[in-house]
Amino acid sequence: MEYDVIVLGAGAAGMFCAAEAGLRGRSVLLVDHAKRPGEKIRISGGGRCNFTNLDVSPEKFLSGNPRFAVSALKRYTQWDFIALVDAAGIAWHEKTLGQLFCDGSAKQIISMLTDRLAEAGVEMRLETSVESVRRLEQGGYEVSCGGQTARAHSVVVATGGKSIPKMGATGFGYKIAEQFGLSVVPTRAGLVPLTFGPGLLERTAALPGVSVSARVSSGRASFEEGLLFTHRGLSGPSVLQVSSYWNEGEEIAVDLMTGVDVVGQLMADRSGFGKLSIKNALARHMPEKLATLVVGEARVAGTLGDQSKASLAKVSEALHNWRFKPTGSEGYRTAEVTLGGVDTDGLDSRTMEARAQPGLYFIGEVVDVTGWLGGYNFQWAWSSGWAAGQVC
Repeated sequence: MEYDVIVLGAGAAGMFCAAEAGLRGRSVLLVDHAKRPGEKIRISGGGRCNFTNLDVSPEKFLSGNPRFAVSALKRYTQWDFIALVDAAGIAWHEKTLGQLFCDGSAKQIISMLTDRLAEAGVEMRLETSVESVRRLEQGGYEVSCGGQTARAHSVVVATGGKSIPKMGATGFGYKIAEQFGLSVVPTRAGLVPLTFGPGLLERTAALPGVSVSARVSSGRASFEEGLLFTHRGLSGPSVLQVSSYWNEGEEIAVDLMTGVDVVGQLMADRSGFGKLSIKNALARHMPEKLATLVVGEARVAGTLGDQSKASLAKVSEALHNWRFKPTGSEGYRTAEVTLGGVDTDGLDSRTMEARAQPGLYFIGEVVDVTGWLGGYNFQWAWSSGWAAGQVC
């Protein structure tokens, strides 16, 4: 079986690249071991697919080379993908921080992509495992898949990362990279809930389900969005965002009530609520269970009227600068993305082609480019898939 291009992986990047190559007149085979294409698209955004963001910029991406993603992101932008969505008649809306979601189901995005594949004449084989990829002496590649072999001038690796293994995620793309001499930046879970040790879990045992707006910081990275207490630790957008910057053993700082002068507020409350316990006085401004945690962390007791300004300052510190060391994260099981991946030093940023292996391309999550929460990783899939699709 002879093709111009074989694309490994029918996720967002792989489908987009395969269609782009096919629309150029290339004969394309798209292979995936899953039963259906675009499974991560289907479950994303609560089933509505956060397909891009209005504010795509290089600083919203993590990589060993932060400038690597610039070329693809500038040449195929969020506006280009929005135009494609509009042309397909898919209604969408903006949520917070420029995040764009389908009004209806994420399946609309998958249908749009599979329609483009059909229009481009791409042959798609699902439930087909790839056993090996090898370079031919005369040029091009041979791919063994599903007990058969196929040959092509170009192979595009769009196999994703290790996140959400129950959906079939593996590290196969990294093995291909290493086989052909490319370096792989060590991987770890990103955009993932953080977990507590026994002591902190005991102190927060009553809090699972409590959600507040908070600023969560790790090193120089800081995000102010929703925070959610869980039975294992912390989740919510602010925590998922900072998890990509946090390293095991480092401290996390949380401001549980941003922009509020707690000492001033409680001092003002003393005249009318001085007989309330300090916990109940604080609970007038936040969930009671969270007030219990803050007072416990501050180690203060008694009524509001009993408190000195110094003791109220302890409450303020516990509220605005709650510090702890997570024991870890929930790992790839619940991670939305994989940090690290194929080292960008070995890739051409304009084409996504391996510098030392003509005809071999790496796109999407398998590459050491990871976006923030909020549609950035999908935009990287579209942009990197488009870049490779123009030349493979």
